[in-house]
Amino acid sequence: MSQLRDIPVQEVERKRRSALAEFFARLVKEKPLGLLGGVIFSTLLLIGVFADLLSPYGKDEIHIFDRLAPISTQYLLGADQIGRDILSRLIHGARVSMIVGLSATTTTVLVAAIIGIPSGFVGGKFDILLQRLVDAWLAFPGLLVLITVMSIVGRGMLQIILVIGILSGIGWSRVVRSAVIGIKENDYFLAAEALGSTNAGMVKRHVIPNIIAPMIVVYSVSIGWAIMTEAGLSFLGFGLPPNVPSWGGMLSGEGRLYMEAKPQLALFPGFCLATVIYGVNMFGDAVRDLYDPRLRGG
Repeated sequence: MSQLRDIPVQEVERKRRSALAEFFARLVKEKPLGLLGGVIFSTLLLIGVFADLLSPYGKDEIHIFDRLAPISTQYLLGADQIGRDILSRLIHGARVSMIVGLSATTTTVLVAAIIGIPSGFVGGKFDILLQRLVDAWLAFPGLLVLITVMSIVGRGMLQIILVIGILSGIGWSRVVRSAVIGIKENDYFLAAEALGSTNAGMVKRHVIPNIIAPMIVVYSVSIGWAIMTEAGLSFLGFGLPPNVPSWGGMLSGEGRLYMEAKPQLALFPGFCLATVIYGVNMFGDAVRDLYDPRLRGG
């Protein structure tokens, strides 16, 4: 009897492994730019996880006699205006970017689902009221709202994650709502409703599995946007505290003040930001194209 119970579980695991292998095979064959983006994203993730082991020096380790030191075997990318190793700060900045990007994007997806799924599923006056509130929210300039909220809640890692995630999720809820409304018009959804399925059951069986593709798009696009937003807020002085190594903070502080004396103070953080955002967006688009059944074979 136990062997009979294990057969479905083994079959499910086999299908999962084969689906994962098929995904990577199609990624390599059909989406070379997506594969490059995945490599960039994975590299950044590993650098962030092992930042303490990879960085030659501590993130705030100061060598006062090596201020603005040139590129050498001791400082592979040089030193900043107070003698901190630029490479070490870039590596620790990768950790900050990944924490903010992944955490804020997860918050964005959750907020978008919490608002978008009930709005599209229930419809009627509830949908109209909720969407008018979203419209009113989107009428405000995004950067102005971010700066205002950050000036109220203060600077910090948790604050910037919640602010970026919640504010972005409200706007992305429109995408989730549209996907849910499209699902409600399909025959299988109408058949389930006619058979007396509960609302919770229809959401679990028919709505959530079929909005995975647009949610992947939301997640992939929001990671790059969250990293760029954190960098922009840090550049303007409303993001992370000065003692936290952030690519945006490096561009704002030493990068802007000492750009003429040492251009790499601004060039290297800017290059890291551009590369990471490009890689994340390319990988996200590739995953969307491969997982969306409507785009198969396109």
